[in-house]
Amino acid sequence: MLHDVLGRPLRDLRLSVTDRCNLRCTYCMPADVFGPGYAFLPRAELLTFEELERLSRLFVGLGVQKLRLTGGEPTLRRDLPELVGRLSRIGGVQDLAMTTNGLLLPALAPALKAAGLRRVTVSLDSLDPEVFGRMNGLGTHPARVLDGIHAALHAGLGVKINTVVQRGVNDAGLHALWQALRDLAPVRFIEFMDVGNHNGWNLEGVVPSGEVLARLSAGGEPLQPVGAAYRGEVAARHRDAQGREVGLISSVTAPFCGDCTRARLSAAGVLYTCLFAGSGTDLRAPLRSGASDADLRGLIAGVWAGRRDRYSEERGEQERAAQRQKVEMSHIGG
Repeated sequence: MLHDVLGRPLRDLRLSVTDRCNLRCTYCMPADVFGPGYAFLPRAELLTFEELERLSRLFVGLGVQKLRLTGGEPTLRRDLPELVGRLSRIGGVQDLAMTTNGLLLPALAPALKAAGLRRVTVSLDSLDPEVFGRMNGLGTHPARVLDGIHAALHAGLGVKINTVVQRGVNDAGLHALWQALRDLAPVRFIEFMDVGNHNGWNLEGVVPSGEVLARLSAGGEPLQPVGAAYRGEVAARHRDAQGREVGLISSVTAPFCGDCTRARLSAAGVLYTCLFAGSGTDLRAPLRSGASDADLRGLIAGVWAGRRDRYSEERGEQERAAQRQKVEMSHIGG
């Protein structure tokens, strides 16, 4: 079992399969930065399916049990079900999931399920068309995301819904969103985080999870806490009297760095050990230069063994932590 400097095991790997997206969400890929002239990675620089499979096998051999496909928007990667099939056949993988905006799920959900995908987490920040249109940067209607959620459920995929909460942006509609979606799938409300370098983050824009919970309970429906299902679970879960579940992800007000078991691999093959990292370790170069599995395994193990990241805790300890340059979320997913 591989542990880092702080005793955290390697259990989860997030695989970015593209840096492109078909939305321009203001907290991730704002349109004024990621506009028509933005230079995305050429296809030759993306890890191939064979390379993603090989590296995933090595990570699983080092203790990874869960794989999650991210982006950008992972459904934009051509022939994605083929990759899912390759990953699902790796012995030792206990869970294979994907984070998506849901727009392409009506076309892809059946094939992804058939290939071995188990779950999707779908981003939906508001049910108000005007609010959601502003947040996604392109005026996309929330009905399109709901169509994707229904398609995933119909295909037999597990579904969770993620909502990033920003004060003065979408927080007025949280209770209505919870009421509308709670019978459809578990909803997770995420504190607005300073991921990347261009989302205009400030502490005033954060709605603490405690306040979110109070708003959801304002209608006289108490929400009872549920114990963590496993070490490293990022969402503090609650259920109402009918068993409907809501999760609160509190990276800003209640950091969970101490139990973080996640590594992230960018679409270009750079290994990052923190969502807020400023730099990573290139695995693509040695991979394409003929490195053996033993060489690559040793490189990965060395990176994790030396890991001491705890950015969300440091954010509260020193102001400069929130000011340093960080990798863009579109490069490594959420």
